[in-house]
This record gives sequence, structure tokens and C-alpha cells, in this order.
Amino acid sequence: MSAVIIPARYNSSRLPGKPLVKIGGIPMIARVANNCLKSVADRVIVATDDIKIMEICEKIDGLEVTLSDKEYFSGTDRISDVAKYLREDIIVNVQGDEPFLSYKLINDLINSLKDNDNIYMSSAYVNMNETEADDPGNVKVAVDREGYALYFSRAKIPFGRNKNVAQYKKHIGIYGFKRHFLLKYAEMDRTPLEKTEELEQLRALENGYRIKMIESDNDSLSIDTYDDVKKAEKILERGVSS
Repeated sequence: MSAVIIPARYNSSRLPGKPLVKIGGIPMIARVANNCLKSVADRVIVATDDIKIMEICEKIDGLEVTLSDKEYFSGTDRISDVAKYLREDIIVNVQGDEPFLSYKLINDLINSLKDNDNIYMSSAYVNMNETEADDPGNVKVAVDREGYALYFSRAKIPFGRNKNVAQYKKHIGIYGFKRHFLLKYAEMDRTPLEKTEELEQLRALENGYRIKMIESDNDSLSIDTYDDVKKAEKILERGVSS
């Protein structure tokens, strides 16, 4: 059994009330949730701290919502607090600011965990060009021959010393967990590399755990600013959807 949990915090320093921002006339959290409901997950749950977000979610058929005013350091901490009370053994963390994330990618992550007892955590990437790799906002991931993450960085990795660079890979912020590992992961202390890069997935690598990476055919857009909202509107105008 599997569950998707969508952390949806109201406050955002760059985009206040972000989950409620409308894209194509629809609140962003509703777009994200409806995409997730198309997946093979048995349950889709929004974990929020805001009554307005909760009220929108309650109107969506098949969607569950939890409300908590507790302070969490990260989205993973928020979803682990929900996962404690679930029976589902596979948990997928979908960011509440990814309105174009494909439900097919959610399915791929669920299947990667379902099919292998030795995989406790999975995530995804999409290939990108060198110009995109120059942007520290695009997190890069280096992957080994078996498809496991070697390292994540905001820096440009791998470094092309001889200008002959392997394909740059952009990390997509979706995570799949075995439930027991998610609860363990949330209890781990923050690690030095995690603090340096401000990338929480490094906590798993620094503690000796592997992260299976799934290649996606489609990029996703994380909405962090009003400029990103404009980009999303243009994507809709072009008829691109998940």
C-alpha cells in the first residue's frame, strides 16, 4: 500500500500564501493534488498549517487533509509526522509547489520501492544543458552506473576539466520512502554537507544510505516567485500539462 503526502505550508518568504496562488484560475495546491490523485497511490494526503488551504482540499474528491500548527524544519519533517499514523508502507513526498509534476513519475517511484526490498529511498532527475547547470537554483546530481545518487550539489557537477562533460542531471524534488526509513530519517541529526548545501537529501548519503534515482522524461517547475507563476501561466498557454 502507498500514500502520497503533500506538505503545503502557507508562509513563504518570496511568495506569501504560495499554495493558494492561482495558476490558470486554479489554486496551485489543487493542481498538485489532482495530479497526485491520478497516480496509483492508495491515498493522497495534504499536510498543511492553514485553514484556507484545508478548505480548498476538502472540496476535492478522494483527497485527505491534515491540519497542524506545529513548526517543522522541513517538508520531510511535516510528512513524517503524518506518516507515523499511517499503515501504508510506501510514502511519496510531493512538493506542494510543483503543479506540473507528472503522476507517472509518482508511479515510477512507488514501483521502484515496491519491487526492491533493498531500496529505502528514491528520487528523480531530468537531463539538462550546461546553461541550466550554471544556475545554483538547479540542484545537480551525480549518479552511479546502477542508478544510485553519488552526490547532490548546487555547484556545477561533474566539473568538466577537459570540456568533455557527462550529461548534467537536474534533481527533481520528489522523494519516495519506505515508511520505516522515513521515520528513521526524520530522527537523524542534520549533517555537515546538508547544512553546507542546504539540501536535506544529503543527510541520507552522509549516513551511508543509498538513494535510487529515476530518470524522468519531463522537467518540472517549482513555483517560488511571482516570475515562476508567470512561467507557469505561459506553460499552460502552450498546452503543456502533466
